Amino acid sequence: MNPDSIREILRSVKYPGFSRDIVSFGLVKNIHACGNSGVTTITLEIQTKDAAVPEQIFKDCQAALEPHKADIGEFKVDIKIKDAPDQGHSHGDTVGKSSIPGVKRIIAIASGKGGVGKSTVAANLATALAATGARVGLCDCDLYGPSVAQMFGTGDQRPYANENDEIIPIQAHGLQLMSMGFLLEDGSPVIVRGPMATRYTQQFLRQVAWDNLDYLILDLPPGTGDIQLTIVQTVSVDGALIVTTPQEVALIDARKAVAMFGKVNVPILGLIENMAWFECDHGTKYHLFGDGGGVREAEKLQIPLLGQIPIDQTTREMADSGTPVATLSAAENNVAAAFHQLAAETAKTLA
Repeated sequence: MNPDSIREILRSVKYPGFSRDIVSFGLVKNIHACGNSGVTTITLEIQTKDAAVPEQIFKDCQAALEPHKADIGEFKVDIKIKDAPDQGHSHGDTVGKSSIPGVKRIIAIASGKGGVGKSTVAANLATALAATGARVGLCDCDLYGPSVAQMFGTGDQRPYANENDEIIPIQAHGLQLMSMGFLLEDGSPVIVRGPMATRYTQQFLRQVAWDNLDYLILDLPPGTGDIQLTIVQTVSVDGALIVTTPQEVALIDARKAVAMFGKVNVPILGLIENMAWFECDHGTKYHLFGDGGGVREAEKLQIPLLGQIPIDQTTREMADSGTPVATLSAAENNVAAAFHQLAAETAKTLA
């Protein structure tokens, strides 16, 4: 059995907590196939601080290869563990260890599924944090469905490079912004495979000239795929905020997102219940997607519920016109008030 055949067998081995296999993630570095004449050696390289991850992968590789032992012969799975970025902080550390020059803290905004308003939350949380006087950046890591350019009204702007070949982020509403949407013409799709998506993500994180940021907000794509793993293996994330709607079909996937970050040792800062209710002018609340689902889920997962964001027409209209609703004051709009409260709770949790 040749190395390509063995590699195909290993495609059945998933990275713990993810839907993709270890071959697609590029973890299989070498296969030295000897057949029955010697010992076949499979070498994997994993970047993690969680000892349970390589242990599980080792067991799964053994289980996948054992039925083919008659063809492979004796085999050995050798796993090399590289140092992963430090996801923690020492006591009294107020600067953080983002490992990105010019960035103090990194916050990932994630969801298990699409359509729950994750990008809306990311854009408005970043805007509300900037309103406190903090220096904030927003990186749109959703390469296939970028929305930051539209939400900030900057779709016609294109970034330039400085003398160090670093991308200069776009400035809008007091934020530093980076998105695939700045590099595309209107309507142009992003058609790239996993390795290229990984490369673009690393470039957005490492080759953008972020300027003295207190917070860098990462708007992640939905799900638990290779971009999420690339991020946590590339930089030290201070914490993740999980966005969900109150309905059970969204909460199911929110649990998966929480579990995924647990696998890679990223702290969960809290849960955000978006589209929690619609409030009429006379004050009556209508729970369009269910009542209290986020509250119950946060209690079940034993994580804080950092915010409940109502749904209203102004939020949609302002996003379509390129201005986040959090540019309004708490007194002007109840959704803006919810985002400003969320920013305060997020900053307090990180501190």
